[in-house]
Amino acid sequence: MERQFSPHPDPRRWLVLGLLCGLQVMILLDITVVNVALPRIQANLDFSPSGLTWVVNGYVLAAGGLLLLGGRLADVYGRRRLLLTGIALFAVSSAVSGAAVDRTMMVIGRFGQGAAEALAAPASLGLIALMFSDPAERTKALGIWGGLAAIGGTLGYVLSGVLTGLGSWRWIFFVNIPVAAVVLAVLPRLVRENRMIRADDERLDAPGAATATLGLVAVVYGLLNAADHDWASRSVAVPLAGGALLLALTVFIEHRTRTPLIPLTFFANRTRSVINATSLLFMAAFISYTFMLTLFEQDILDYSPLISGLSWLPLGFSIGAGIGAGTALTPRLGVRTIATAGFCGAGLGLLVTAALIDTSAHYLTGVLPGMVVFGLCAGATMPAATNAALHGVTGQDAGLASGVQSTMQQIGGALGLAVLVPLAVRHAHHLIAHGEAARTAVTAGYITAFRVSAALMILGGLVVLALFERVDPVLRDPAVEAANT
Repeated sequence: MERQFSPHPDPRRWLVLGLLCGLQVMILLDITVVNVALPRIQANLDFSPSGLTWVVNGYVLAAGGLLLLGGRLADVYGRRRLLLTGIALFAVSSAVSGAAVDRTMMVIGRFGQGAAEALAAPASLGLIALMFSDPAERTKALGIWGGLAAIGGTLGYVLSGVLTGLGSWRWIFFVNIPVAAVVLAVLPRLVRENRMIRADDERLDAPGAATATLGLVAVVYGLLNAADHDWASRSVAVPLAGGALLLALTVFIEHRTRTPLIPLTFFANRTRSVINATSLLFMAAFISYTFMLTLFEQDILDYSPLISGLSWLPLGFSIGAGIGAGTALTPRLGVRTIATAGFCGAGLGLLVTAALIDTSAHYLTGVLPGMVVFGLCAGATMPAATNAALHGVTGQDAGLASGVQSTMQQIGGALGLAVLVPLAVRHAHHLIAHGEAARTAVTAGYITAFRVSAALMILGGLVVLALFERVDPVLRDPAVEAANT
């Protein structure tokens, strides 16, 4: 096993953190950057309404399905090597999406971007976790990294609105290329290679990754079809059944293989397991909220892409303020307290949104109040969740732990869109069939989805409160201890 870090902190660690945070903002920005531009992309590339969802889900499914493999690859072959590979793939895939001349080319580019994140994100977080050997510094660094990554997702809406409104939607992809080029040129000079797995442990569970990814794609495809078809129809039942079988096969493979993507012992730590499970609920509500509120603004309130994009600025500022508060309060109050309050507060923000919006809503009185409450509380949750996800992790499994956390977030986002968007659509269709005006019915569908999202957030907070370990994760840091021995 290669030695990773000396007990003395790397003097360049904060510079590297800044570079990695900028990279992560760029990568995660592309999850949401397409949303405001979707109507233009649909018109230019002739997407159907259902096919258009794959511009979003192609990214998150590839990322979520392959992140565990990406985390293990980083442990085996080296975090710097995987990070640079992921950056290069992201640049190429961004060029493909930006230059897309048809639907197939766009979706291929989006799947490529998601696969690139699966390589880069675990390697990036693993490097940060090991470079910061002091527990207090590590808590701060992880809070900054996780928080800025979340802000990057929010700023995607703003950037998409500006570039689409003032230029072309293609620039939301092309802008990634020079950023990737800078990171590829600078990062190798600042970070030395490291890996944590011995040569005789280098066998990888590629079949498990393949069946998991294909199973998730099939399940999401079936759920999305439920918006326009009966649950018993072949369009829904066949992909759901096929996806379930593939996921069951994944469990069988993981149980039998000598080197599973996730060893069963990984879930022995209760705090880590709970925060990863509740991350599904958190991201299902978060991604669905931003997706549907953007559609509400453009389709119901008639905002232009530029205005719609700029309307998300307060969410970014609120998340940033929440991150700062969460980072400062977590060492004092503990992960359990901050995560519980953050989940429940974010649920309250969604309920405020559901109560205030209607077909004639004004931004300041209808959209903004819930957005601010949601952003502050969701942001406060993020540093605590990141620390809890790495609780009790050895240096050898840092990449695996970060991969599990990111996987749960991506899968949660994909499942949230696949469940809550069809829920809103079906509710709107039901109201229209009973004589309700289309705009009123669609708004009611969004309100119903927001209420369900709020329930998911509050449920996550109650689960954290009930099941987290009593000893705060910030106070014990086996990963740092192992990295320095």
